[in-house]
Amino acid sequence: MAKLTSRSEDYSKWYNELVTQTGMAENSKVRGCMVIKPYGYAIWEKMQAELDRMFKETGHQNAYFPIFVPKSLFEAEEKNAEGFAKECAVVTHYRLKNDPKNEGKLMVDPEAKLEEELIVRPTSEAIIWSTYKNWIQSYRDLPILINQWANVVRWEMRTRLFLRTAEFLWQEGHTAHATKEEAWEETRKMLDVYAEFAENFMGIPVVKGYKTPSERFAGAEETLCIEAMMQDGKALQAGTSHFLGQNFAKAFDVKFATKEGSLEHVWATSWGVSTRLIGALIMTHSDDNGLVLPPKLAPIQVVIVPIYRNDEQREAISEVSLNLVSELKNKGVSVKYDDDDTVKPGWKFNEYELKGVPIRIAIGPRDLENGQVELARRDTLEKSLEKLDGISETIVQKLDEIQENIFQKAREFRDEHITEVSSYEEFKEVLESKGGFISAYWDGTEETEEKIKNETKATIRCIPFAEADLEGKKDVFSGQEAKFKVLYAKAY
Repeated sequence: MAKLTSRSEDYSKWYNELVTQTGMAENSKVRGCMVIKPYGYAIWEKMQAELDRMFKETGHQNAYFPIFVPKSLFEAEEKNAEGFAKECAVVTHYRLKNDPKNEGKLMVDPEAKLEEELIVRPTSEAIIWSTYKNWIQSYRDLPILINQWANVVRWEMRTRLFLRTAEFLWQEGHTAHATKEEAWEETRKMLDVYAEFAENFMGIPVVKGYKTPSERFAGAEETLCIEAMMQDGKALQAGTSHFLGQNFAKAFDVKFATKEGSLEHVWATSWGVSTRLIGALIMTHSDDNGLVLPPKLAPIQVVIVPIYRNDEQREAISEVSLNLVSELKNKGVSVKYDDDDTVKPGWKFNEYELKGVPIRIAIGPRDLENGQVELARRDTLEKSLEKLDGISETIVQKLDEIQENIFQKAREFRDEHITEVSSYEEFKEVLESKGGFISAYWDGTEETEEKIKNETKATIRCIPFAEADLEGKKDVFSGQEAKFKVLYAKAY
């Protein structure tokens, strides 16, 4: 097993090695696309299950819409179409045929040209709102609270496993409401759902806020976001929730009859998170030994490794271990008993450490004699001898401690990397020497935002919800009167 490059030596290389060596994902034969392998997909399934539960608890239902969007529908909302145009994959023909000049090769059949070109969805607002037009006639049909689990294609030129790929998996919520107030309440509610998931399940602290106009989702009136801080001092957008106003309803002429009998356009939201959350999980918690996974999302929460010299010892350890497996499963803990005798215990220890399994239990013949087990925590790498009697309760308690510990560790790191600056020179110095979030005053102009981005590659990650005292405050770059206090950072 190859040793990982250290984070301090080359963070990007460390990340790529970790993703591939743990068997989470690999690059495919399609440029910019990845193969999500079973271990990586198991993490996504855990995320999916928790989010799906949270969505349904807030009244949403799952549906599925086509991957193809007719070009005319895609063009209907101009800002949305313009915003995604450069990333679109377009289907122009529907059939291949044998190439008469080159036997065995295929060519596009020129006679099979589509009457209307199809966009491979980069996002689904167009196809969904063209469908909602048929579903909505009256206020009685509202609200519509739909989520879909799907893949989308955005033809990115520079890609990285999980963080940015040409095709990725995600969920996208699309809701329709009778009033502006209802739509706004939905937009905030779903951002809160994402923040709760990030902090309570992923162990990642996030900052909630608004995106600036230049960073908004194409076609939205407002975009709300949660922003996270990675160990290399770069920010990562972990989720977005968009207040779409009536833009898509007007583009697709979706109206409803009010209680009073008048016709009004519907109010809308959309919101989504994707497999980039797996990248966030890796970069927030993991170390030079491999993955560190929060127990709530770990495919294997506990692994039991037997240590024996003969069949008699193996049989005795297996009996105790399998009873423990049963006890843990009854408590809802995912556990693996690894009695594979083709590899040594030391190899297994390294493998499960690399894969981020939160707790490793080792049991040998002397442990049985003493009525104990060795328990190793992945988050702290600490080992302890624990009594075999009541060990399942001890394990459940330790899993809760690990979940809390990795969140607190990430929060301390994030808080230490929020730096308030009062001058542009200080801004640049902190950005280069320390990184992280830079808290600064902004005059609210796109011109200032763009100049700072061009000069430093730092962008405004969000305008935090927390109100700031702006009296007498000046923009850190322009010196003009401040309109907002914002967080800048370099970002993924």
